[in-house]
Amino acid sequence: MKYTQLTLQKRYQISALQKAGLNQKEIAKELLVHPSTISRELRRNRDRVRGYQPELAQIQSTKKHQEKSKQK
Repeated sequence: MKYTQLTLQKRYQISALQKAGLNQKEIAKELLVHPSTISRELRRNRDRVRGYQPELAQIQSTKKHQEKSKQK
């Protein structure tokens, strides 16, 4: 599998598939990404109260990439 960044659409799919009861490996297979990608995404962007929030995950990802490009 080739590495690609998760898009907002894929993040919404992660959220929907998780709510549908699929586990991380099943979600990864459905989205054609490595299971560790899903694991890291959920770990980094899980809110204790509201669970996984795809919009907030996308905002955090964008901020992180902008900060990296400023450092270069």
